[in-house]
Amino acid sequence: MTASIGDLFWLFVMISMLQPWLRQKMLDSARVRLMHRIERERGSRVILLVHRQETISFLGLPLLRYIDINDAEEVIRAIHLTDDEVPIDLVLHTPGGLVLASLQIARAVRARKGKVTVFVPHYAMSGGSLIAMAAGEIVMDAHAVLGPVDPQLGEYPAASLVKVVKAKPVSEVDDKTLILADVAEKALHQLRAEVGELFADRMPEAKAAALADRLTQGTWTHDHPIGLKEAQGLGLPVRGDMPAEFYQLMSLFPQPTQSQPTVHYFPGPYGPPSSPGGKNRSAARE
Repeated sequence: MTASIGDLFWLFVMISMLQPWLRQKMLDSARVRLMHRIERERGSRVILLVHRQETISFLGLPLLRYIDINDAEEVIRAIHLTDDEVPIDLVLHTPGGLVLASLQIARAVRARKGKVTVFVPHYAMSGGSLIAMAAGEIVMDAHAVLGPVDPQLGEYPAASLVKVVKAKPVSEVDDKTLILADVAEKALHQLRAEVGELFADRMPEAKAAALADRLTQGTWTHDHPIGLKEAQGLGLPVRGDMPAEFYQLMSLFPQPTQSQPTVHYFPGPYGPPSSPGGKNRSAARE
């Protein structure tokens, strides 16, 4: 029995349709295996909160991911399912998100009796930083960054709204801006209190209040990168010895793309040159 051109065409279509599904299944399986390996080696439970910019497959439009209520529910559920005797390794890779959701996770992390270590291989900004600051220990890559946790009202920083109202006579400020400034002042006060509470049992009260002030009251722009040394200088419980396995884990969460990638390299470790003028490429893959 011979296959016709039509049969071959439909076979090709079926394989093409199954290929993305199979690729995703293989990626999911690789993630699970590596997570289990890390858990066995460290005697911990690994929880990941990873956000990538995704695209709507049909239209190709960018879809930004951020910390939302669903994330809070899942992370808190995972914490509750973990015995206090088992340490938690929480991996963060996020631009931030909803204050409510971030605060819920941060409170759950801080309230846990067992140890929680936050790992930041690349970045954890805004709400991600808030969660990291609730942990007993933060492990960052030397080039990873945290960020300020000052509240934002839509497109405006809360601190700037308060400042602009104070800088102008009330008669020259429209009602909407006055309302936003009132809400902004409340948001600044609330977040300062929340962050101060996260540090309350780790440092003297005056130092905790000063640090909360600096992080929440608009000292920097909202995207200011707080690197490893600056975080240590602020008094955060940060160290820089990131285990290699966590970089491997992040490589299994590639940025979805519909176009040609912009970064190219042989995806393997390179050792020292095997001879003068030569490179050891034994670990590289074509």
